[in-house]
Amino acid sequence: MAETPVSKMSFEQAMAELETVLGQLERGDVALDESITLYERGAALKKRCEEKLKEAEEKVAAITLDPDGKPSGTTPVEGL
Repeated sequence: MAETPVSKMSFEQAMAELETVLGQLERGDVALDESITLYERGAALKKRCEEKLKEAEEKVAAITLDPDGKPSGTTPVEGL
């Protein structure tokens, strides 16, 4: 089974795989070459999680509230 490209993963998929990668690295029961590959994959997964979190934060920040504190709509976030 081919690995899913990190750029196509949802936050949840990337986080789940990152946890798996970290577990394998922490156990230390993989060969050095595989450890390096896992580390590289983990770094890419971490970056993807950070990107998805930033996107979510920007969307939340774009929600405007009316005087009663209720969402009244959204304002476009530059670049989205």
